[in-house]
Amino acid sequence: MMDKYDIIYIGSGNAAWQGARFLSDAGWKVLIIEEGLYGGACANYGCNSKILLDGPYELSSAIKRFEGIGKKGDFSVDWPSLMEYKRKRIANLPKFLEGKFKEYNLDVADGKGVIVDKHHVQVGDDIYYGDRIVIATGLKPYIPDIPGKEYIHDSTDFLNIDELPDKTIIFGAGFVSIEFASILEEAGKEVDILVRSDRVLRHFYQPYVENIVRKLENSSVNFHYFEEPAEVSRDKDQYVVKTKKGLTLMGDYVLGAQGRIANVEDIGLDKVGLEYADSGIPVDGHLRTSVDNIYAVGDVADTKQPKLVTVAIHQSKYLAKYLLGKTTEDITYPVVPAVVFTLPRIATVGVTASYALKHPEKYEVHRIEYGKSYSIELKNEDTAECTVVTDKDKNILGAEIYSSEAENLANLFTFIIFKKITLEELDYMIYAFPSSSSVALYKLHNIHYNIGYRKE
Repeated sequence: MMDKYDIIYIGSGNAAWQGARFLSDAGWKVLIIEEGLYGGACANYGCNSKILLDGPYELSSAIKRFEGIGKKGDFSVDWPSLMEYKRKRIANLPKFLEGKFKEYNLDVADGKGVIVDKHHVQVGDDIYYGDRIVIATGLKPYIPDIPGKEYIHDSTDFLNIDELPDKTIIFGAGFVSIEFASILEEAGKEVDILVRSDRVLRHFYQPYVENIVRKLENSSVNFHYFEEPAEVSRDKDQYVVKTKKGLTLMGDYVLGAQGRIANVEDIGLDKVGLEYADSGIPVDGHLRTSVDNIYAVGDVADTKQPKLVTVAIHQSKYLAKYLLGKTTEDITYPVVPAVVFTLPRIATVGVTASYALKHPEKYEVHRIEYGKSYSIELKNEDTAECTVVTDKDKNILGAEIYSSEAENLANLFTFIIFKKITLEELDYMIYAFPSSSSVALYKLHNIHYNIGYRKE
């Protein structure tokens, strides 16, 4: 007898289980189908692994700031032991999540889920019925279809590599490329980056991006602008990359980081006439696809929102709420912070400074160089700063941050923007001191009183 479910999720990442547990709590019979490891890409192959491996290099970068003023001796990171630790930590996650799925009363089917029709999904020899189907398969790395593509590694490979290569060639200049280049540079390795255009990290505030690029270029990273790979070959123990414009590079490792595409290959979308593209599956305001009982959530959904795990969780919870009849409204989004975990970090939230500078009739842009304050000497990070966007009444609408603690300041600004806390209220509050956030916030009072700030 065929198993019947109220809802079937294809994929077991945050886009699936975060909402599925609420449906189960409400009495729905829920099935999650997973081809790989429970938890999906972020938990097993992405964010968690990256930030764990980044930690010692962040410490290494911080220690260098005290060269000649207290630092004694050398500090180095042992990648093999770090990798061994990472593998042990990450290896526990699927088992942990399996336990959580049981706790939440979510059924699981192991294998590739293939849609047979609008109500049936096949996994191996088994076919399951679902009143509704949710596609939560995420994205996968894009690998260019060029000669020698078998030599190109992706981010999953890099995050499981036994030894750091001495010289790496990276295709692309987005999140993955620049974050990995930062680790390699801090480890004293050489890097060549092929940049398709003239811009790196094009969705982030370019003055801060230029700071990172300059830091990397002054060390061991070379940026090659307006270059795209045409061919990869092997020459003894090295790889040879030739570009479309004729540039030839040699290295020990080739990393493809030119973005990610929808992970929907061979899951039966064509069988139900479901529309999709590399950018994902189009959805309406209820996250419904072109097939009325099939939904798409997380990175695989083609929305205007950034492809972040936090957005996937938000969508997953919304969909559960919508399906339970607790809302009939289209999904809305609060301000979404985004961080590039370079050394130091770059973060953005809310109205961007670049947009604000193009609309001076509506916005003001204020540069706060809080790293130069005597009150924050404990960090010895005089380059730390943020650029704050306000309206003409000095209400904070956005922030760009360049700092080793940018992710924490981004969360603080997210709260300020979402709750619409005024500069007058911020000026009235008392903060833990000394700290990066307290100094940045205290300096905001200069905007309130219209003194001492630097307007862009």
